Amino acid sequence: MNAVEVNNIVKSYNRGKPQALRGLSFQVQPGELFGLIGPDGAGKTSLFRILTTLLLPDSGAATVLGYDTVKDYKIIRRLVGYMPGRFSLYQDLTVAENINFFATVFNTTVAENYHLIKDIYQQIEPFKHRKAGALSGGMKQKLALSCALIHKPQVLFLDEPTTGVDAVSRKEFWEMLKKLKNQGITILVSTPYMDEASLCDRVALVQHGTILDINTPQGIIQNFGKPLWSVRSNDIYRLLNDLRAHDATYSCYAFGETHHITLKEDDFPIDIIYQYLQSKRHESIEIQQIKPNIEDCFMALME
Repeated sequence: MNAVEVNNIVKSYNRGKPQALRGLSFQVQPGELFGLIGPDGAGKTSLFRILTTLLLPDSGAATVLGYDTVKDYKIIRRLVGYMPGRFSLYQDLTVAENINFFATVFNTTVAENYHLIKDIYQQIEPFKHRKAGALSGGMKQKLALSCALIHKPQVLFLDEPTTGVDAVSRKEFWEMLKKLKNQGITILVSTPYMDEASLCDRVALVQHGTILDINTPQGIIQNFGKPLWSVRSNDIYRLLNDLRAHDATYSCYAFGETHHITLKEDDFPIDIIYQYLQSKRHESIEIQQIKPNIEDCFMALME
């Protein structure tokens, strides 16, 4: 039995407006760390709210641990943990009071499941008497995860848990998720950060309420299918327009201080592109073939 099954889920908030979810279907295996990767507005939060029984789909069906998200919502709520994108704990309660409250809601105690949150909670325990609203972004993140775990859920839903936190906290958070996965917890995590895709067992690339591709991160990269080139010059802004204007260019996107391009013909001589840029009076031109990353694949799938 799959831990999560989504079958042709459709959701629209306003009649006549674009659908938030347009027939999504996928499965998550028990013990898997599954990522939903996509920008804001892709439909990730709507899907998580449906899977955690907080929202009803317009059509389609979904199950969590074999239970229907509409008919069996009471059972599902006891078996899952949910960390929403926005910090939603009681900001006027202290760290300790928040954790104790959520443990009580699920008829358990902090002591009973302390082993689940020990590695996380020890980092915020020195601040256990501080009100949650006064915590830093990274500390709020750890507190929210502790509260979502305190009742020992079988499936954990994390909606953009690393948005707005520093790079160190992001790294620490993913290390925590690996430890939780090793304890047999199925984890679904959504993120707009493409680099976090490589940390998942499998990912679904989502845009405009549809799934562009589902695969392992390496599998998505292997399916890229075209040679990819990194190009830079002394005028990075003008370079983008000139590359896109060339007849041989298939796609061209800005990536930091370089542009990543693919060509309509895979065997097109790259020297011709170099000469073209020289004719456009670019200087310090550098062109090299590179391996695609998840973001390159996402942009290609959007084509």
